[in-house]
Amino acid sequence: GFFSQVAGQDGQISADELQRCLTQSGMSGSYQPFSMESCRLMINMLDRDMSGTMGFAEFKDLCQALNGWKATFSSFDRDHSGTVEGHELQQAITTMGYNLSPQAMNCIMKRYSNHGKIPFDEFVSCCVRLRALTGESSWYENRNPNNTVSTFPKNTTMRRYKICTAEKWVHVYLCSF
Repeated sequence: GFFSQVAGQDGQISADELQRCLTQSGMSGSYQPFSMESCRLMINMLDRDMSGTMGFAEFKDLCQALNGWKATFSSFDRDHSGTVEGHELQQAITTMGYNLSPQAMNCIMKRYSNHGKIPFDEFVSCCVRLRALTGESSWYENRNPNNTVSTFPKNTTMRRYKICTAEKWVHVYLCSF
């Protein structure tokens, strides 16, 4: 299919090739094509060998995630404008199983919206970062009763890493890029 047409001999695709592949496949639907930043984020989310490229198995995983995010986005883009507003975004994020504070949602709106509206491309960028923040298996997260979180690579000592509140971690990770 589209992957093999774009991947070429090496069987891998780069961010610009992913952008072309997703556009040709219609994955972005009637929405704008994915930005290069979003394509880089998507590759990094699933880049198990840290090559900066994506193989077919990783691409299949990405398509599964994108289809879910697209269905969620479409169900909250009730006016079919290609964007969701703040309250719709909060509902979409809650539907996906995340329980974010109003402060975190405000941060996300500031980072991803354009005049209070978030297009599909930015919604995907937010979802990629949420997934990486909450589901990355190569990182270990330790919570304590004070609602602080320490995040550090497995098999390392905690003393090297600062402990911050979960809210601060969300702000830094989701909104500072």
